[in-house]
Amino acid sequence: MEEFIDPSDSSDELLEIVFIEVDPGQAPLRVDRYLANRLAKVSRSRIQAAIDAGLVLVNGKSTKASFRISGNDRVELRLPKLTDSSEVVAEDIALNIVYEDDAVMIVNKPRGMVVHPAPGVRSGTLVNALAFYLRSRRADPDNRFGLVHRIDRDTSGLLVIAKTEFAHAHLARQFFEHTITREYYALVWGEPDPPSGTIEVNIGRDLKMRQRQSAFSDGLNGKHAVTHYETVEAFYYTSLVKCMLETGRTHQIRVHMKYIGHPLFNDEKYGGSRILKGTVFNKYRQFVENCFAILPGHALHARSIGFTHPVSRERMHFEIDPPLAFQQLIDKWRAYTLSRTDAQRELN
Repeated sequence: MEEFIDPSDSSDELLEIVFIEVDPGQAPLRVDRYLANRLAKVSRSRIQAAIDAGLVLVNGKSTKASFRISGNDRVELRLPKLTDSSEVVAEDIALNIVYEDDAVMIVNKPRGMVVHPAPGVRSGTLVNALAFYLRSRRADPDNRFGLVHRIDRDTSGLLVIAKTEFAHAHLARQFFEHTITREYYALVWGEPDPPSGTIEVNIGRDLKMRQRQSAFSDGLNGKHAVTHYETVEAFYYTSLVKCMLETGRTHQIRVHMKYIGHPLFNDEKYGGSRILKGTVFNKYRQFVENCFAILPGHALHARSIGFTHPVSRERMHFEIDPPLAFQQLIDKWRAYTLSRTDAQRELN
C-alpha cells in the first residue's frame, strides 16, 4: 500500500491532501473503518466530517462512509486542520466579530495583524486572540476552531472561521470547489486597460527570492490561479480596483496585478512602494510620499465574503467597508484627480 501526503498542493486553502493506493490484497472494508485503521493519528470524527463533506474520494468520486473499498482502489482524502485553543498561547486581544453562531464566525481583521503564528511571530496573531476568546466561553467546550483561508498581515478585512470539525470540512470543500465568493478592494498603480478582465496565470514561489511569489505564464510552474478584476474609480496615476478571487493562492491579487503591470500601491515586496506613474515634479513626489504615510504597506482590503452555511444551508453574504486609513488614501487621490481636472479646465 502506498501513501503520501502533499500539503503543498493545497496549502493556500489550508488543506492537507492524503493519497492512498490500496494494497491489491485488501479485503472489502468500509472506507471510514479503513481510513481510521490506516491513519492512526487522525480522529474518527475528523475522518467522518471529511466524508460527510465530500472530501473523501475513491477512484475520483466522492463516497459515503458505508462504501466498501477493495484492492487497487485509490483513495484521496482532503483534511482541513482544526486548531486546539489549549495548545495555543491565548492572548486577550480585541476581536471585531461581524457574525457568530455555533458553527462559524466572521471576523474583521485589522491591518497589521498576522493571522497565524509563524517563526518570528509567536504572539499578537489572530489565532492567539481566537484561542483566548473561545477558551473563555463555556458554551464552546471543545475550544477548537479552523482557518480555511488567510489574508496577509497588511491586508484588512473579512475572514471566516469554523468552530467545529463539521463546519470546517464543509467550508473547506466550498473553498476547494471555488463556490465561496471573495471580493477585495485594491489601490493599484496606473489605469488597467481594459478596465475589467480576468487574469488566469499560474502562481508559485519565486525561483530566486523564496519569500516572494511569482506569476508563471509558461503553464509549467506554479499552480492554477484566476483573478477577476474591475476598475471602480480611476485617479490618472492610480486606480481603485475590485478583485474577485476564483482561486486562493498566496499573494494572488498582489502577484496578478503586478503581472499585468499594475502593482498594488505601496507594496514593497512586489514593486509598488516607489513612484511608478505620474510626474517628476517635487510637489507630486511629496504628495505620493504623504499617501504612503497614510497607509503603510500595500493597499488591499477583503471587502466581502459569501458562502453556504454548513448547517442551515442558507447562502450568507457579509460586507465591510475599508478601514479609515484606506478610505483617507482613496479620498486623497480623489481630491488630487479633481484638482488636476480643475487646473486643466482653467488652461482651456
